[in-house]
Amino acid sequence: MAATDAAPAAVPADPDVYGPADRSLWLDVDWREHLRWVRIGGRWVNVMEMGEGPPLLLVHGHSGCWQNWLENVPYFAERYRVVAPDLPGFGYSELPAEGVSIENYARFLDALCQELEIESAPVVGNSLGGFVGAELCLKFPQRVTRLVLVAAAGLADRYIGLPSGLLRRQSVAAFARAINAYARIPDARLETLVRRPRLRWAALLMVAAHPERLPAPMCAELLRGSGRPAAPEATDALVSYDYRDRLDDIARPTLIVWGDKDRTVPVEGADEYERLIPNARKVILRDTGHVPMVERPARFNQLVGEFLAEEE
Repeated sequence: MAATDAAPAAVPADPDVYGPADRSLWLDVDWREHLRWVRIGGRWVNVMEMGEGPPLLLVHGHSGCWQNWLENVPYFAERYRVVAPDLPGFGYSELPAEGVSIENYARFLDALCQELEIESAPVVGNSLGGFVGAELCLKFPQRVTRLVLVAAAGLADRYIGLPSGLLRRQSVAAFARAINAYARIPDARLETLVRRPRLRWAALLMVAAHPERLPAPMCAELLRGSGRPAAPEATDALVSYDYRDRLDDIARPTLIVWGDKDRTVPVEGADEYERLIPNARKVILRDTGHVPMVERPARFNQLVGEFLAEEE
């Protein structure tokens, strides 16, 4: 990452371009200036914070880290105080003392907001982060003003191409935990891998519709979150926690953003969230996978920005 801050630019003329239309703004930010350690529940948490104004909370997905939002943070930091943590056990955050679960991650976000003096904020969550964001809205509704679910886990009957019921079987769950535990890619190999489009495609096929068309630096950041300590338990949490019958209690405006080629959490999940959450609406992005904020950053930023502006 480069070492100077750059002013965010306007949305490109073609908001539906795949990947960044020009040089990504995040490449010209010294991110060290925006990172801090926060003590939550007796454990250290890595938190990115950028911008001034009303708070905006971004929550990454399974095997992710705060860098999953690199294409979005500079854009939203023009108007918001953007806060993006590494969930406990992911990125550089320590494992939580109380264990990994959807409920515990929601409690963590509540405690983080308290520590950072954030009374309430819009919450944008991808995959596992969307699952946790919705749980935060249910358990601590005072913390959430608006909710954005980006390819959120929690309702789909399949995950990473496998039936959720199959993943709950002891033998299959043990296999999935083993894969997660040894999925980390050393930095030296990572840089070599992402320079080759075919290898990028193979490594990120479950995440993006067209990994080979994404810039190598962004692919490196996406892969950097793999193989972290919380990954095995987080897989169990994704397929075992059920809040379907409580979603009609969500009383906040909700935007659902999904890719029609999501290979990790099928797009049918968007229909279910829209059906079960009052005052929810969905947007399906064509030729897009599991990380619309990375694959269609201009369109995503525009969609979410307009949704957030409705409350101002």
